[in-house]
Amino acid sequence: MARYTGPVCRLCRREGIKLYLKGDKCYSDKCPVARRTYAPGQHGQSRKKLSNYGMQLREKQKAKRIYGILETQFREYYEKADRAKGITGENLLKMLEKRLDNTVFRLGFASSRSEARQLVRHGHFAVNGKKVNIPSYQVSAGDVITVRESSRSSEKFKGLAEVAKTTPQWLEVDMDKLEGKVVAEPKREDIDIPVQETFIVELYSK
Repeated sequence: MARYTGPVCRLCRREGIKLYLKGDKCYSDKCPVARRTYAPGQHGQSRKKLSNYGMQLREKQKAKRIYGILETQFREYYEKADRAKGITGENLLKMLEKRLDNTVFRLGFASSRSEARQLVRHGHFAVNGKKVNIPSYQVSAGDVITVRESSRSSEKFKGLAEVAKTTPQWLEVDMDKLEGKVVAEPKREDIDIPVQETFIVELYSK
């Protein structure tokens, strides 16, 4: 699957907010968004009022960048969300939230979604006892995500129990066992990303 390989801090600067794409660096004084609050590029410091289309586009780009997805796959998620019962925008965010790489990040097994994606691809996790190396795999209520026995000696997973991290209500985690569980389907109020999904729906509905 294609993915963005450029400097991710430029993405945060373009959106004007922290998207937390670099893990620990985003919480430090070295974060470029905190040091340079304007957009990248030659005309980054000139402020322009966004049109309605511009606001819709920015919300879509923001969501894509937070979850590390490119346009084709994002459009596929939107079409599935549109066909599903319920509110299309909320359906879209719930599908993105239930990706295995995002779930691994939310459980605290990785410091960023990009790191979680890499760990999943390298086969470090199992879902219900079976190895899964597909970052886009959709988890469901009742699924148990564990760090595989062969990966537990890795330096990456040592000391995770000492790192305090807030887990959303739809998940439970036991860091001592390196195990997490999906206890429910995520609700909109559980998804704390700074995106107005209604703008995305308006953009694709044109």
